[in-house]
Parts: sequence; structure tokens; C-alpha cells
Amino acid sequence: MRRVSELRHNSVVSYLRNVRTGTAAKPVPRLTLLPLIAATYFIVAGGPFGLEDIVSKAGYFGAILILLITPAIWGFPTALMVSELASALPKEGGYYVWVTRGMGRFWGFQEVWLSLVGSIFDMAIYPTLFVAYLGHFAPSLTADGRGFWIGVALIAVAALWNVAGIRAVGRSSVVMGALLLAPFVLLTLYGAAHRGAPAVHPVPLHVDILGGILVAMWNYMGWDNTSTVAGEVERPQRTYPLAMAGALTLITLSYILPIGAVALTGLDAGSWSTGGWADVARNVMGSGTAASVTALGITAGGMIASLGTLNAITLTLSRLPLVLAEDGYLPRILTLRHPRTGAPWVAILCLAFTWALALQLSFTKLIVLDVLLTGLSILLEFTALVALRLREPQLPRPFRVPGGLAGAVAVGIPPTILLILTVVRNQAEPVGPINALALGAILVALGGVTYFVAGRIRKTHFRPPINADERR
Repeated sequence: MRRVSELRHNSVVSYLRNVRTGTAAKPVPRLTLLPLIAATYFIVAGGPFGLEDIVSKAGYFGAILILLITPAIWGFPTALMVSELASALPKEGGYYVWVTRGMGRFWGFQEVWLSLVGSIFDMAIYPTLFVAYLGHFAPSLTADGRGFWIGVALIAVAALWNVAGIRAVGRSSVVMGALLLAPFVLLTLYGAAHRGAPAVHPVPLHVDILGGILVAMWNYMGWDNTSTVAGEVERPQRTYPLAMAGALTLITLSYILPIGAVALTGLDAGSWSTGGWADVARNVMGSGTAASVTALGITAGGMIASLGTLNAITLTLSRLPLVLAEDGYLPRILTLRHPRTGAPWVAILCLAFTWALALQLSFTKLIVLDVLLTGLSILLEFTALVALRLREPQLPRPFRVPGGLAGAVAVGIPPTILLILTVVRNQAEPVGPINALALGAILVALGGVTYFVAGRIRKTHFRPPINADERR
């Protein structure tokens, strides 16, 4: 009878907690396969935007080679790792759960720290690109400091969109994905049908391969982000592997085909610049109506891609402060959810405010810091993949990285090599009085300090939830 009484008490307390956080009003909406593919596409790619620097650094042949090699040694291994861990542990918080369960609380906290600190730089990239494409369309709109406030407004729009719930984000990702890819389909078809003489200088005299790889890594980064909403995905054990495969195929094709088609026209690779896809379309297609429509569509697509990516990543990153607050490392107010949509609205608004602070950094510096910090968090996930194979060999895994334990180890080697290359590249990138590598090292070290400070507060004030899941 005492056990029955305890169960009833726990149920009542759990219900009251759900009412207080707004999660008991209705079942949480679920994300299905197609919206998850679309959201993954935006999180990882968001269209071919941002690839212009690869062409200018490495030429057409070098760019296509980089865009073929990078997914093979960076995107594909990461997609395999995410497919196994997300299908085995489809919990809210995603990679935080994987690393905590496989390696302990300290490393789980570092995983979230690296992801959230990296997001400060990553999430400033998309408003920067949005303003760059808007500036190509209407320079006066972004002049005299107005571009900064446009970026702030874009972050606010994404935050409010996310408060509307996971289905609103997923469905809008499908629509925006179709709209942004349409002009690139037109450009690809035109380039394939209008071949020209090879460019006089198809390869730059000084090829920056490491710089091109760095940009390509950023353009293939983010596969793990979708894992944080696994608790809100329909049949995650089946959906995640299919979504990873579908998104990887779509991303690779949408990167390579437009660049390859433009290369066939003979346009000089040196004419490419950041945010310059619309100029590329005009140079290739001339001054007719088709060229104007395509260039306008690409410009609009760049803005759509920036908003869509910002929107989708806000969805996934907002679950990290939520789970940290549930585990006692952050204030409980961050666990508050919208009573109708279930969105963690306080966490969303806090992150949006933080991201707006990094809008003044340059595009190159944002990518350098983002790749370094986010890359380290991904290496922790590969380590957790191996650790869970050793610690919990009987854990049900609907999808497995092939090759047994050796395969789980081997799949993390190519991304590690690429990360070492980015560290070498970061030594030469200044950020204020120090270089990006030194700043990154300082931010990583702060993660350990923050854990011990938050841990002491947690021991003093935290009361574990009644029905604690595996991450605690």
C-alpha cells in the first residue's frame, strides 16, 4: 500500500509540474520524415550559399573536389554516428544524453558548452549572409548601420517562429527549401545547355586548400543538431537514419550541380565573391528577363536560406538550455514551455538575445571559431559512440555503424584529421589581439570552470525530477 501511495503521489506531482511548465495542455506535436529532412537540410546546408569562397579559393575543379571529399570524410561519418546514437537513444537533448551516458556528467556538460558557445558565432553567420544578399538586391537598405538591426530583427523573427512550435518550423522548412532551390535548378539547366570556352584562369594562382576545406566543413556541419529534438520526432528509430541519408544526398547534389554547371560556361572562378551567387547568374545568363528573374530568385533564396537555417537551428539549440535546467545546471525558469505548442520559450528568447551580440564579427572569423568549437563537440560525440559500444553492448541499436567496434572507431578518424587541419589554419586568423586558436582554447577552458561552478550550485539547490531519465 505504501508503494501504491508513493506512485500516486509521484503522478500528482509530475502532473502539477507539467501544468506549471505548460506541457500538459496537449500532446507534444511530432516531426515526421519529410520535415525532418528539410530541417536537417537547412541546419547543415541551407542551399549552396556560402560556397562562393571555395570557388574563389580553389577554382572550379578544386571546389568540386573539396565538395566531394569533405562529405566523404566529414559529413558521411557524422551522419552514420548520428543515425546510430539518435535511433538508440531518441531522447530530448540528443548529443547531451549520448555523451553524458557514455562518458559522464563532466563531458556531457562540455558537449553542451561547446555547442552553445559555438552557436554564438554560428548563429551570427546567417543574419550576416541575409544582410549580404539583401545588400546585393538593395544596397541602400543595409547602409549606414541598418544591416545590423536587420540582423537583430531576423533573429527575433526566428525566435517567435520557434515559439509557435516544432511543426511550424518543420513545415515551413519544406516550403522554404523548395523556394530557395528553384532558381538554382534554373541556373543549373541553363549552364548545362550553354557551354562556353574554358576560363582563362580557371584555377587561382594561389590556391587556399585549407581555407576551402574550412568553408566546406562549415557547409557540411550540423548533422548532430537534429538529435536534440529526438523526443519530438515520429518513430525516431526509423526516421533518423532515413533523414540523414536523404539530407546528405540532397545537400551534395545541391552543392555540386550548380557549381559544375557554371564551370561549363567558362566563367572565371576569380569573379566569385561572398554572397555573389546573383552576380554569377547575371554573368552566366546575360541581361535578359531569364537572367534577371534567376538573379532575383537567388537573392531572395539567399535570404530565405538564412532565415530557414536560423529558424531550424534555433529549434534544435533551444532544447539544450532546457535539459541543462532540468538537470539543475541552469535556472529552472528555462524549463518553462509554451502551454499550447510545448516550445521552451524562455530558453528560445535567452538564446536569441545572446546570438544578437555576435553580429559585428566578420564572416571568416565566425566560420573559424564555429568550426573549431563545434568540431570539438562532434569529436566528443564520436568518442561517446565508442564508449557506449564498450559500456552498453546490449543497448538496442536499430541502426549500427557497420564494422563492429573497429568500424565505430574508424568512422571518427577522418573527422579528427580534418579538425587538426582547421587548427593549423586557425593559427593564422586574428581575432582582436590574439588568433582564433588562442581564443578557442580560452573558451574551451572556460567550459571546465563553468562546470565546477554550476556543479556546486547544483549540489546545493537541485532536486532531481521524480521520473529521471537515463541522462541523469
